[in-house]
Amino acid sequence: MTHIKVNVDGTTYEDDVEPRLLLAHYLRDRLGLTGTPIGCDTSNCGACTVDLDGATVKSCSVLAVQADGGEVTTIQGLARNGEWTALQRAFHERHGLQCGYCTPGMIMAARDLLRENPHPTSDEVRQALEGNLCRCTGYQNIVRAVLAAADGENSPGGAEAGRGAGSGQQVTEEATA
Repeated sequence: MTHIKVNVDGTTYEDDVEPRLLLAHYLRDRLGLTGTPIGCDTSNCGACTVDLDGATVKSCSVLAVQADGGEVTTIQGLARNGEWTALQRAFHERHGLQCGYCTPGMIMAARDLLRENPHPTSDEVRQALEGNLCRCTGYQNIVRAVLAAADGENSPGGAEAGRGAGSGQQVTEEATA
């Protein structure tokens, strides 16, 4: 067992964990933060995307011990005092989800994009989300939601901050048709 101390969504946790325990399983099974789904366990789908020390990571490809001393933000840590971020509201208002399974990872990846590029083009949104798979929506409303948040259409405060993107299957124009 390895002792870790990690700040998750503003709360510090100390635990003894198996060195091979994935961060995704730590968040869900140990901390009960089930808002971060496990889709593939191979880092292909992006559903488990979280923020680790300011960068998006797929938590199924990071060991919990690698987060020792770090700060993790999950989808559950974005809302403040019960208020969704502009990006979360945009996903809701623009129907940027269907079954919702991929939504936490999509929002975390989009947040990362908007932190680095507050006014992306639709092509830049597609490129940033290429490591996140959605099997339901065809991506059109997801892209529209990110653009709406960037344009500040969902709140007086404008877009939610974000940073980079994952890698994986490319979201192309054909995928959104």
